[in-house]
Amino acid sequence: MVSSSITDGEHAPRGAPRVSRAKPPGHPLLAPVLGGLGLLAGMLLIAESGRWLPPDPPPTAPAQRADTPRQTFPAPARDMRQGQAARKIAEDQIAPPPLDPSGIERIEPRPPLGELGLAPRPKTPMPRDWRGTLLFGPVATSAAVFEAMGRTVAISGTVDIDPNRTCTFDHTAWPCGQRARAAFNAWLRGRALKCLLPPDADRFAIAAPCALGKQDVGAWLVSNGWAMAAPTGIYGKAEAVARDARMGIFGPPQ
Repeated sequence: MVSSSITDGEHAPRGAPRVSRAKPPGHPLLAPVLGGLGLLAGMLLIAESGRWLPPDPPPTAPAQRADTPRQTFPAPARDMRQGQAARKIAEDQIAPPPLDPSGIERIEPRPPLGELGLAPRPKTPMPRDWRGTLLFGPVATSAAVFEAMGRTVAISGTVDIDPNRTCTFDHTAWPCGQRARAAFNAWLRGRALKCLLPPDADRFAIAAPCALGKQDVGAWLVSNGWAMAAPTGIYGKAEAVARDARMGIFGPPQ
């Protein structure tokens, strides 16, 4: 049996055998695949829509209708009582006891706990025409006096020890004045001292502050016990340390 196909615009002649219209060939798996891809694309669009859409506006309070009565609160009541004093409770236990001014005694303030609380002593300004002068080859003539370059200089702020002075320690006398002069000479060793001198210091002996390098000469003499501190000087604490340590003239024979 031979089958034939007839197009849409043609009709079978009379008497010819009827045959079924042939369907064009198709793809039965293409439609489910396309449907699955479309479903996946829709899910992705729904998931990514939150990034581009603006956030939801915050909820606003519902507008109050004009005919709705507003809620009012009663005003705080005022205390109309005036001129009445507050009632006292346990007056004997809370109120301070009466004081008799005649029994109060004013005493002196206590001394400070340390030297940090004391105001520093004002430094005496030196005259403007005084200048630092180097004195070479100094020779000690006593515990706190030396000669150099024709000048005689006493270390300011110190009390000199006479070379003929004798000190006693544990009932033993020894020539502390000569020993103090020798100690000063041994420390100098002929090195130059820088002293603050007036311009006319050549004509008379003068007390002046001196330094050997960065070392204050007066501080070295007093702290080692080879000179005493002047009452109005700045070496009082150094002398107290030397006395406690029994150094120099305050100690045993040397």
